[in-house]
Amino acid sequence: MPTLATCLLLPGLLVYLGLHVVKREVIFVDLALAQVAALGICIALLQHHEPNDWQTFAWSLSLTLAGAAVFAVTRTHDRVVPQEALIGIVYVVTAAAAILVLNKTEHGAEGLQHTLVGDVLTVQARDLWHTIPVFAFVAAVHVLFRKKFLLLTFEPERAEAQGISARWWDFLFYALFGLVVTSFVRIAGVLMIFSYLIVPAVCASFLVQTLRARLLVGWAIAALASLAGLYGACLPAIDAPPGPAIVCALGIVLVIAGAARALRNRVAREK
Repeated sequence: MPTLATCLLLPGLLVYLGLHVVKREVIFVDLALAQVAALGICIALLQHHEPNDWQTFAWSLSLTLAGAAVFAVTRTHDRVVPQEALIGIVYVVTAAAAILVLNKTEHGAEGLQHTLVGDVLTVQARDLWHTIPVFAFVAAVHVLFRKKFLLLTFEPERAEAQGISARWWDFLFYALFGLVVTSFVRIAGVLMIFSYLIVPAVCASFLVQTLRARLLVGWAIAALASLAGLYGACLPAIDAPPGPAIVCALGIVLVIAGAARALRNRVAREK
């Protein structure tokens, strides 16, 4: 039951954040922050802490907030060096650092696999109860300041004209984003976080236009792919870890959504 609840409840906020990430065109920021959070976990493991220890969470969150500050400061309209380039560099360097750190631990290969794909089958009820309040807090802040967050994401020129401090609000956005990533990466790993954030948002953008519709469609896609991945992972013919199975299910849904959009555009052109 905790595994099912994790895959159905927690992606709800990730889908909303994913719509912001897609619109901001910083697609790999979640992957980079997730890898930064994973590096924090690796450092804690090197110090002989367990994944669920508060020291592990503290290391992971501290590094993630530092990454959030970097991404907030470097978000500019200067296209000489796109922000995606910096995001990619952060991801590669932290991934390499995580490998180096885990190489010094007793179970390096197992630790690396856990940071990538997690293990939702081992999620306990206490893990869920520790994570839900964090997600609820982040959701509450986004509801409270939704106008500024939406303006900076979907109408940045208007936000600039109104004199809104983009760097401060961007830091708050990325800090909250990092808090979510830090809480989820210990459960599901880097790949599932990226998939839950990006794939439903992209699928919804293919299929519908308004933000509300994209939220609803994205939530439905995340839930459907989660159920399909969990079911497929349990089939004797597949017998696979549920995390990668859910990621593959999301990939299949993305292909279907892309085909549906292409077909709809073709029909519209023929009319």
